[in-house]
Amino acid sequence: MRIDLHAHSNESDGTDSPAGLIEAAVKAGLDVVALTDHDTTAGWAEAAKAVPPGLTLVPGAELSTVSADPVTGRQISVHLLAYLFDPASPAIMREQTRLRSERRTRLRRMAEKMSADGLPVDPDDVMDRLPPDAAGGRPHLAQALMRAGLVASVSQAFDSYLAKGSGYYVGREDTPIEQAIDMIAAAGGVTVIAHPFARSRGAVIRPETLAGLAAHGLTGVEIDHPDHDAPTRAELRGLAADLGLLVTGSSDYHGTNKPTKIGAETTDPRAYEELVSRATGSSVVVG
Repeated sequence: MRIDLHAHSNESDGTDSPAGLIEAAVKAGLDVVALTDHDTTAGWAEAAKAVPPGLTLVPGAELSTVSADPVTGRQISVHLLAYLFDPASPAIMREQTRLRSERRTRLRRMAEKMSADGLPVDPDDVMDRLPPDAAGGRPHLAQALMRAGLVASVSQAFDSYLAKGSGYYVGREDTPIEQAIDMIAAAGGVTVIAHPFARSRGAVIRPETLAGLAAHGLTGVEIDHPDHDAPTRAELRGLAADLGLLVTGSSDYHGTNKPTKIGAETTDPRAYEELVSRATGSSVVVG
């Protein structure tokens, strides 16, 4: 079995529609794919309708969370993959609505800063291109910068105009990770930290933080990811074994917004089966 448990549609910052994502998964020869848009479940229904025989869809989301560094006290951004939770949970619906609003407000503020500085970026156009309930993200602004001819790629935009050190960057208020784990567990779901040691993205959590989250109820850790090199994967496998965490692998597919192809990294079938067996909030969709 070929299983990819981390992929995005245009309901967040991917470029494929939810149905298009399913089509891409089929073309890549996947047996299982998870839809994990940022802070929204808006694509679940469309993706589920598009699932053909031979493919299984795992409904999920990637939650924007933060964790306090135990040494510096600094708030570290942590992406938390949540699978098979009840999307009608009032707590989840409230928090996802807040986070989507936070993301969209941030996106507009960044676009307005660029426009005020004379860059050919129209904030209204950036926002109008988003699906109605989508969680806006920096990749949407990267696309605007590409359309304006200011950058040649999404990666170039992130390395320049959209970098945290740039004058256009705007932060956001994310969910404390312990709260997010509790919220998903109460809704019958399971949680996996996405690319926890992807140091090329910025500051990451410490091993002792991962241990604390495992004790708090975290289900697993995404290890086989394009942003983890071989030594990092080995380090994480040792930690996961010590902490009793499930190990997953995923492409973190974003369509044309990122070069990584769907199915580039995969999850062991035994880990997948264990992950699904622990969830009670919703079910996989079998074609």
